[in-house]
Amino acid sequence: MTQLLTQLGQTWHNTIPASAFMQITPLSYCEGEFQATAPIEPNINLHQTMFAGSIYTLMTLTGWGAIWLNQQLAGVAGDIVLADAHIRYLAPVTCNPVAKVQWPRVDLCPLQRGRRVKVKLEVQLHCDNTLCVVFEGLYVSAPKVVLAVNTIKVS
Repeated sequence: MTQLLTQLGQTWHNTIPASAFMQITPLSYCEGEFQATAPIEPNINLHQTMFAGSIYTLMTLTGWGAIWLNQQLAGVAGDIVLADAHIRYLAPVTCNPVAKVQWPRVDLCPLQRGRRVKVKLEVQLHCDNTLCVVFEGLYVSAPKVVLAVNTIKVS
C-alpha cells in the first residue's frame, strides 16, 4: 500500500502543479478509509486559516484519490473526473488538516466492459478533533481509450 500511496502522490504532483505547491500528501488507506493532508503554511489566507480554495482542492483530490486507489486494487483503469460537488465550511481550519473518505464499495468492473462508473463520496476534513468541512462529490470514471495510430509508409 505504501508504494501505491507514493505513486498517487507523484501522480498528483506531476499532473496537477497546484497540488505540489500545496504539498498535498496521501497519508493512509486502511479498511476502506483513505486519508490525505496538506500543511497549512503554503495554504494560509489573510485570516491565518486555511484558504477555502486550498480546502476545496484537498477535498476534491482526496475523493479522486480514493477512486484511483480502488481502481488500482481492482486492476481496472479509468479516467476520473469530478462531475458535481457541494461543500460546506463548518469551522475555520487553523492547523494541519486531515481529509478522510470511506470507500462505499462501488463495483468498478464495468470499466473493464467499456462502461463508465459513477461514485458518490463524502469527504470530511478534520482539524484536531473538530469537523471543519464536508464535501460531497459525484465522480465519474470513464474507461481509458487506447488510440491506434496508423502509420503510412512513403516510398
